[in-house]
Amino acid sequence: MTSQKSSPRSPRGTSGSSARRTTPAFRVAAAMVRPAMNVLMGKEWRGLQRLPRGGYIVVANHVSEVDPVAVAHAVYVGGNTPHFMAKDSLFRVPGLGSLLRTLKQIPVARSDRGEARKSLDIAREVLDQGGAILIYPEGTLTRDPELWPMRAKTGAARLALTTGAPLVPITHWGLQDWLPQYSKMPRLLPRKKYTLEVGEEIDLSDLRGKPLTRTLLAEATERIETALTEGVAQLRGEKAPEHIWDRAANQRVPRGQLEARRKADS
Repeated sequence: MTSQKSSPRSPRGTSGSSARRTTPAFRVAAAMVRPAMNVLMGKEWRGLQRLPRGGYIVVANHVSEVDPVAVAHAVYVGGNTPHFMAKDSLFRVPGLGSLLRTLKQIPVARSDRGEARKSLDIAREVLDQGGAILIYPEGTLTRDPELWPMRAKTGAARLALTTGAPLVPITHWGLQDWLPQYSKMPRLLPRKKYTLEVGEEIDLSDLRGKPLTRTLLAEATERIETALTEGVAQLRGEKAPEHIWDRAANQRVPRGQLEARRKADS
């Protein structure tokens, strides 16, 4: 039995137009994937009423390779069209790349600044048209041994600060039981259930309109890390670790890195 504590809202957009201007391919994909997800897993969604009207940016934790489908499902049912900013290597996978392009997803080339700027320009266009941009700020599946959110990259903060779009955290827990990290086969039985919650918009109002220094981006990024960690802790019913996993250091490090970054920026 599926539990949904939030009532889906009607489609929305800017200038009175619907945000859900989907291609036929997207509608076909949604028609196939949504019923399959409902059959394969139980779910409890909370807080869909917090999704903004018009364009917005979603940041989410990343514990399983099925995460994007679940988060996109919630955003779509909430009345918007999800567009992922995904690493460009996925677009080179035969079949998958063509599907991603057909569904109007956005490739991000991290090693090419020109292509990275082009991706940001496309994301801005999506937001201006009332669409939803979905970003995994960690950049990949969490490496934390206990699957807590790890240190985030600054891309989501940069996009939110430069566009002024609302920044909304979506956290979830339980998807890793259905498809564990790096597993190729889901665990179908017993039937699994996941919980997903839309959090309150991350407040960046005091940071907007200022030069995008490393210190400013670090502050905004730490707010993203905090929102995701607190959201996951609530879903798990546990206290989060005092330290946060740093992929580069391959260990947990103190969360308060902002002071060190301020010194480096001065």
